[in-house]
Amino acid sequence: MSEIEEKNDTEVLAEMPKKKNSFFAFLEKNGISLSPKVYFVDAMGAMALGLFASLLIGTIFGTLAAYTGLAFLGTIATYAKAATGMAIGVAIAHKLGAQPLVIYSCAAVGALANAMGAIIGDGAILSWAATEASKEIGGVFYASGPAGAFFAVVIACEFGKLVSKKTKVDILVTPVVTLLVGFLASWLLAPLVAYVMYYLGVFIATATTYLPLVMGIVVSVVMGVILTLPISSAAICAMIFSASALEAATLNGTAEGFLLAGGAAVAGCCAQMIGFAVISFRENGWGGVIAQGLGTSMLQMGNIIKNPLIWIPATLASAITGPISTCIFKLECTGVSAGMGTCGMVGPIGVFSDMGFTVMSVVGVILVCIVLPAVLSLLFSEIMRKMGLIRQNDMKLEL
Repeated sequence: MSEIEEKNDTEVLAEMPKKKNSFFAFLEKNGISLSPKVYFVDAMGAMALGLFASLLIGTIFGTLAAYTGLAFLGTIATYAKAATGMAIGVAIAHKLGAQPLVIYSCAAVGALANAMGAIIGDGAILSWAATEASKEIGGVFYASGPAGAFFAVVIACEFGKLVSKKTKVDILVTPVVTLLVGFLASWLLAPLVAYVMYYLGVFIATATTYLPLVMGIVVSVVMGVILTLPISSAAICAMIFSASALEAATLNGTAEGFLLAGGAAVAGCCAQMIGFAVISFRENGWGGVIAQGLGTSMLQMGNIIKNPLIWIPATLASAITGPISTCIFKLECTGVSAGMGTCGMVGPIGVFSDMGFTVMSVVGVILVCIVLPAVLSLLFSEIMRKMGLIRQNDMKLEL
């Protein structure tokens, strides 16, 4: 009897997990973990940094150029914004631990996917995997933007890591594989991402146009919560409140609602950052104010896990400032700025970039983005402290 025939069913089944584990061991050997945290927390966080270093900082320079008349600032803004896809590609690939040739190739993949999308007309895709140059066929060109770049770069990067440094002609093989996989991923996914973003933008714009009070609350609370969670609110807003989305909203007659929703997003993000900065002052002092108010409220996630109730004051504040923004001051914002809050004061700068410096915009930003979040969050937190729901050092940070 042969060795194979001598094995019983139990022995055969016992060997099956080993084969499965060998596959994951192969992936792990090449630096691939297939972990949701790696892709949707770490990689998305890196994408936010790429956005900040290109599109967002370019927006700031563009605003400064408009109000100072300094031409060189406008030049910086133009090229910084143009490098958005490349910055996303490099940031994600670097965070995923890719080798140099993979990282450099992902710059091109990011640029490709960021610019690719679909021509959409009457709610249908008129042209698949289109670019800006295809607009003459009619409809609205809707780029997949950072969302498309994210998925394409992640896929291309992981395939690039599988072949990197495996051959003697690595300088050819790695870029070729990474770029080909990146193009295929972009071709397949960018139009679908653009289609989803299109309908999400249409829904938000339409709902805010007809229900500014309700949507002011919803958008403000949701975006504020996302800002504090370990995912990128900036990246999400860059996808939703894009130039293509604004063009689609304009054609649908809902541009005002679209812009107001962006303003509500700013209000919600500011409420979280300023709120936590103020209510944790007794634990963290001025260092905490700067770290959270001009940095990120994400620093409180560890404390939120220990006592979720500390999240309530800032969230309630955002539920109030959001509709004040949409219904009273009518603050407007687009793009990545809508998801940044007071981080480097990018949110308020984005509002001024879209609305200009008017009495309404200046007073609105001061009240909605700074004063009201501070006062309301402090009021709610003090009530909760007296009730024993929030205790001393519940929001202590290791700064």
